[in-house]
Amino acid sequence: MTAEKQPAHANRFISLVTRDTLAMVLAGGRGTRLGGLTRRRAKPAVPFGGEFRIIDFVLSNCINSGIRRVSVLTQYMAHPLIRHMHQAWGFLRGEFGEFVEVVPAQQRMGEAWYLGTADAVYQNLDIIAEHEPQFVLVLGGDHVYKMDYGPMLGFHVSHDADVTVGCVDVTLAEARGFGVMSIDDEQRVIAFDEKPAEPTSMPGQPDRALASMGIYVFSTRYLIEMLEADARDPDSSRDFGKDILPRAVTEAHGVYAYHFNKNAEAGTGYWRDVGTLDGYWRANLELINVTPELNLYDRDWPIWTYQEQVPPAKFVFDDHGRRGEAVNSMVAGGCIVSGATVRRSLLFSSVLVAERSVIEDSVILPDVVVGADCRICNAVIDSDCHIPDGTQIGIDETADFRRFEVTDEGIVLVTREALLNA
Repeated sequence: MTAEKQPAHANRFISLVTRDTLAMVLAGGRGTRLGGLTRRRAKPAVPFGGEFRIIDFVLSNCINSGIRRVSVLTQYMAHPLIRHMHQAWGFLRGEFGEFVEVVPAQQRMGEAWYLGTADAVYQNLDIIAEHEPQFVLVLGGDHVYKMDYGPMLGFHVSHDADVTVGCVDVTLAEARGFGVMSIDDEQRVIAFDEKPAEPTSMPGQPDRALASMGIYVFSTRYLIEMLEADARDPDSSRDFGKDILPRAVTEAHGVYAYHFNKNAEAGTGYWRDVGTLDGYWRANLELINVTPELNLYDRDWPIWTYQEQVPPAKFVFDDHGRRGEAVNSMVAGGCIVSGATVRRSLLFSSVLVAERSVIEDSVILPDVVVGADCRICNAVIDSDCHIPDGTQIGIDETADFRRFEVTDEGIVLVTREALLNA
C-alpha cells in the first residue's frame, strides 16, 4: 500500500507505533573486509557519498520514519564515531523525549566486552527498561539504505509477531554472506540459516535467495526473554543471526519476514551492503549516475549529517593540458581542482588536485592532496593522504600490489600508512 493510498487512520496507527519504539543501532563492528579504511575508525564512521558517514543513513531513516529515540552502541575504534555523533546528531529535543544517544561498551553485565550482536543488546537491557518501549528496532550501523521503518512496524503489529526480520532477495553467491530464510505463504519464517555454504533458493527462483538485512523488530517482552535465555546458554556465540533467530524460528510461531523491496515506498527502496572495498567503491560511484538509485537530493527523505563549513569547490586554469575540470563527477565543497581533470569520480570535501593530474573512476576521501602530474584510476584514496608528484595508481598492477591493497576486482586502496611504507 503506497503512502498516497493509505487512509489517515493507518498513518496515525503507524505514528503511534513508531513513538513507542526504541531503536538500537549496532555500531561497534570492526568492518575488517574494508581493509585499511577501518584501521583507524569503526565501519559506521567510514565516509560515504561525498559529505556523509555510513551511520548517517540508518540514523536519517530513524528520524525520517518518526523514530526519535535511538541508542547507538559503540565499541571498536569508537572515538571518530563518537565525535561525529556529537557534531551531527545533537539537534533533537530531550524535553520532548527525543534523543540519539551514544552508548559505549561499559561491561554492564560482567568483565567481558560485547561478545556478539545479541550480547551488545543484552548488556544494555537496563537502558531498554529505562525507556520502556513496547517495541525494539535492532539495526546495523554499517549499511547504506533508505527505508521507512513505519510500515515494517505496522506489519509487525498487524501480524501479532514476536520478531519481524527485514529481508531482500539476492543472488545465491551473495547469499553466502547473509542469513538466509525460508518462508511460508503467510510470510512466516520457517527456517533461518546464517551464512550457509549452500543457500536455499526461493520457490520459483532457483538463482535467488531471501536474505536478512540485519533489521529486526522485536516485541520488547519477547526480546528480553530471548536474550536472557541466550545469556544462560554456554554454547551460544551471542549473535542474532547465529543464535537468536534460529532459536526463535524453532521455538516460536511469531517470526515473520518483511520483504523490503516489495513494501518500500517510492523513493525509499534503496539498500546496499558496502562491507567490501569493491562494494564500497561501486556504491559511491553509483551516485554520479544521471539518475542514481540513491537520490541524495531528495528533500522528502533528507540524509542528515554534520558538514564542515568550507568554501565552494573551485576549478582553476583553462590552458591546453592544464584545465581544471570535472566530468560526470561529484565534487564536494572545499575542493580545488587546479589545472587537473576529474572523470567519473567522487571527491569528498577539501581535496586538492594539482596541475596536469588525471583522476578517473576513483573515490577520494576528505583532505587528500594529489600532487602534480599524477594518474589515479580505479582507486579509493583514504582521508589525509598526500599523493606525491608523478604518482601512478591503478595503472601498473604489479606496482600497485607491492605498495597497496588491491581487491579481486582491481580496486586499489591507498592509505597514509601504505604511502609511508611505499
